[in-house]
Parts: sequence; structure tokens; C-alpha cells
Amino acid sequence: MISACSSGAKVKVVDIKYLKSSKVFLLSIQRNKIENNNDNKIINSICRFDFVDKVRSKNIDQLNPNMVLELIGIDYLKNKDDYEINLIFNNNAYIALTTETIEVRLEDQSE
Repeated sequence: MISACSSGAKVKVVDIKYLKSSKVFLLSIQRNKIENNNDNKIINSICRFDFVDKVRSKNIDQLNPNMVLELIGIDYLKNKDDYEINLIFNNNAYIALTTETIEVRLEDQSE
């Protein structure tokens, strides 16, 4: 459900944070509010992943904080005892989160 609500969201590189000591990964996104059949309403939301042990990324220029990515979708797979959550962006970019359990929330910041 969160993947569907976040599909097409815009994300700036500067708005991607991993708080290693807290094991929290945060993604500030600008998305269409599709869950109310109001596709034209743009809102800011925070996508929060808890219990994240490791973060890897590919094809994301972290030295360009104003680079805008488009989130295509979120999926996961079971890898031995852990889960790998994949955030898939345009231009073949992705972020992989390693976690023992999946706990994710999507919270709207403005209505």
C-alpha cells in the first residue's frame, strides 16, 4: 500500500537521511495524494523505516544535494534471516535497506 501511495513521488537527495545510531531511515517525499481519489493534490510526507541495520545505494550522486529523484516503487525480499527493502527510483537508481523486521510508516506533513 505504501509503495502505491508513494509511486511517482519526488525526492531530493538532501531529504534522504539514515540515522545509524537509531536504526531509522527517513525519506521526505512530495507525492500525489491518491488514496482519496484526489490525484491533483500534492502533499509532503515522511516515509520512515525502523530497525534498519544497513543502507546501500547505487546511481545516486550524494554530492549533489539538490538532485531530484522520482520514486518508482518499494519492494522487499527475504534474504536468509534478514529482509532487504528496495527503494527503486528513476534513472536506474536505488537504495537497499537491510533489516530484521519490516516496520514502515507513511505520515503526511501537510494537508
